[in-house]
Amino acid sequence: QVQLVESGGGLVQAGGSLRLSCAASGSIFSINAMGWYRQAPGKQRELVAVIEGGGVTNYAGSVKGRFTISRDSAKNTVYLQMNSLKPEDTAVYYCNVATIYGAYWGQGTQVTVFQ
Repeated sequence: QVQLVESGGGLVQAGGSLRLSCAASGSIFSINAMGWYRQAPGKQRELVAVIEGGGVTNYAGSVKGRFTISRDSAKNTVYLQMNSLKPEDTAVYYCNVATIYGAYWGQGTQVTVFQ
């Protein structure tokens, strides 16, 4: 009932920036939180950043100070601004939206950072 469409992934040189977008559509009654996860080859999926319904944000220690999560509530869209990218940021990034009826995932977008 809820569809998430991600965009903004790509190839970027170390030190560069990317901005990911995730637009939610469909049957959305209440969004409790929106967040970004990532999974690198051979690694477990990890939480990168989350923004709660009230606007409180939280970040993984590895990205704190470099990444910024934001949202446009009117558009049901969440963004992830990624600055000072490092090769270790290379992963598939997934958008997640938590509603009162469950959680939904985006299709994933590849971010590759090269030296």
